[in-house]
Amino acid sequence: MNDDRNGQRIVAAARAWIGTPYRHQGSRKGVGCDCLGLVRGVWAEVTGLPAQEPGAYAPDWAERSGRDRLIIAARMHCGEPIALSEAVPGDILLFRWLSGASAKHAGILSGPDHFIHAYEAVGVIESVLVPSWRRRIAAVHRIPLTN
Repeated sequence: MNDDRNGQRIVAAARAWIGTPYRHQGSRKGVGCDCLGLVRGVWAEVTGLPAQEPGAYAPDWAERSGRDRLIIAARMHCGEPIALSEAVPGDILLFRWLSGASAKHAGILSGPDHFIHAYEAVGVIESVLVPSWRRRIAAVHRIPLTN
């Protein structure tokens, strides 16, 4: 369960990645990462556990796999999703671009209307969770931390 202190730790860890260049399959703060690499890096920092290696994946992996790999992995590591209305800073947001398609993007909620994510051609940034992003949220997961 994320209490306010855990949420602050997660958001601080994610903010430390801001400015990291976008690099497909990367997961190194300051060097390069994609959205999954950002979440994996923050996970490792705040849990003290190594993040699971996803194996090689192509930029169009979600379109080709036929499986909702991000949702499956989030459930395996974080448990069942929580309602968006219950989301707090530090929670993982998973996005799908099209209804019925696999979730393909991930970020970390940093405030009621902001999230941190690695955006292709931009790098790690903090963005406003505008309606066009909010309606694409496929799942919200909480990083399981003990105090």
